[in-house]
Amino acid sequence: MIIKDSHIPIYYQLEMEIKEIIKELKPGDPISSEREFSEKYGISRMTVRQAINNLVAEGVLVRQRGKGTFVAAQKVEQELSGLTSFSEDMHSRGLTPKTKILDFKTIPCPRGIASKLKIEEGDQVYEVSRLRIADDIPMALETSYLPTLLIKELQEETLHGSIYEYVEQTLHQKISHATQTIESTLSHKNESASLGIKEGAPVLLMERFSYLANGTPFEYVKSIYRGDRYKFIIDMKRS
Repeated sequence: MIIKDSHIPIYYQLEMEIKEIIKELKPGDPISSEREFSEKYGISRMTVRQAINNLVAEGVLVRQRGKGTFVAAQKVEQELSGLTSFSEDMHSRGLTPKTKILDFKTIPCPRGIASKLKIEEGDQVYEVSRLRIADDIPMALETSYLPTLLIKELQEETLHGSIYEYVEQTLHQKISHATQTIESTLSHKNESASLGIKEGAPVLLMERFSYLANGTPFEYVKSIYRGDRYKFIIDMKRS
């Protein structure tokens, strides 16, 4: 219901109406057109357009040129209060994780990464590029670097699962913590092709250094997450 003499803006009321409507729909289902919403609620199409634009920006709806507006797929939420792997995150949400190995090789460590991993430039590291998938939908593109002296005998079949599990369960090393940065950016051509999104689409760039219990860094990973499918949650306490 739209109350036109309410202090609440009409476009915002319509946003709430649409959110209620799509609770009965599935991702990919179409919603009514601007004209239909305008006629149904007796409001201007400009107001309808503003409400829909806001919901598209919020990630609730998605537009397809020449086809209409559809219910967007629900974003995966990851809390940043604990250290978990992608596989563990997806399993905890009832999603089925898969991994596509794009590249796996041993290379001399580049200078910038070597200094952060506390190894010498040129020391051997595994370079692992993986496409991370949940319920058959590409979610993230990640490239990891791991010193071969620390992470011994890493095999390609191991990379289809969690490297954290391999370190803890096979190598019997305890992982203590990680430092992580997140920023917004736009996808490049190769990233877009792998993730199934348009070139220049908004993505989240995450960089993480993971440490063993003795304080030794054992992994640097750079991940590109789809901005339309992923969001991070931080639980903040006031001290």
